[in-house]
Amino acid sequence: MKLLVLRFLLLISCFSHSYATKDQPYNAIFSFGNSYADTGNFVALVNGATPYEHLPYGMTYFSEPTGRASDGRLVIDFIAKDLASTTLSSVVSLPYFRWTPQLILSSVGLINSSLCSATQRNHACQDFFSKSLFVLGEFGGNDYSFILSAGKSISEAKSYMPVVIDTIRQAAESLLKHGALHMVIPGILPSGCVPIRLTIYASKNKYDYDSLRCLKEYNTIGFDHNMMLKKTVAKLQNTYPLANFIYADYYEPVIQFLQNPTKFGFTVKEPLRICCGGGGPYNYYSSATCGQPGVSACSNPSTYINWDGIHLTEAAYRIIATGWLKGPYAHPPISISVQEILNYSENIVTHW
Repeated sequence: MKLLVLRFLLLISCFSHSYATKDQPYNAIFSFGNSYADTGNFVALVNGATPYEHLPYGMTYFSEPTGRASDGRLVIDFIAKDLASTTLSSVVSLPYFRWTPQLILSSVGLINSSLCSATQRNHACQDFFSKSLFVLGEFGGNDYSFILSAGKSISEAKSYMPVVIDTIRQAAESLLKHGALHMVIPGILPSGCVPIRLTIYASKNKYDYDSLRCLKEYNTIGFDHNMMLKKTVAKLQNTYPLANFIYADYYEPVIQFLQNPTKFGFTVKEPLRICCGGGGPYNYYSSATCGQPGVSACSNPSTYINWDGIHLTEAAYRIIATGWLKGPYAHPPISISVQEILNYSENIVTHW
């Protein structure tokens, strides 16, 4: 944990003297999340126990592994490039949460104690947070996966949804108390379309699959979670009308990619097949996963939707990020008038 806090403090120092401007509407972007959003903290935390620190991870953009679970950049990287800076250092990636979203609440406290000294925790700190963007998630996908891997049923996994969703709500309200005004709250992916799950829970019954060859019942996990989360985000917006809450969608873009892959540039013959893997119907094999010795990647990841059986390619993340920024994959889109953001924050921070 000390290593993680040190890494966090080094990252946060990039923003200690920054101010929102017309060209850079946010002081910083704080990204909470799992491996869909983590820009390297998990690798630092476990110190060498993850494949994400080995090629071919990072091959597309960085030409080396960076701790990101993809061939290149993630959604958060594209958002940062568009809204905060031309450099990727504008993202403060918070701890990689693996077991439970309760850990979100711990990191909210980490933000406050690390960035704001005792003398800054009032107006100055709230002013800084009011001009920062907070991305909460996605959260829930890992939790449901661990429940299922323990032999529980889909209905049992769904029974945890109220707890997961309520913890996200608590985290959002905790950030509000510290001055945060702009929050993006992503949903989860259609888990029945994820190659690792398609491999583990493969069925001989053709009626278990939909027209996209995804597992129908497993997709209801993501659908139900997202419906509940959308309602929660709407309630937050109604309860705190001076803040800006954005629901961001991972589910619909992945479905659209599979419905019409060539429209989005995914020309691989089998759209559910992954770029980096060791064999099997989807090129995902649990004993030979991406990053392990002898496992290679496809020559052109941009033609694939899925990178390693769990995570998406940079090409997929780029399209999703654009949809979050400009629509239609975020409600409302993140990219609103820069001047509106600045005026909005200036007017609210003194009255919160």
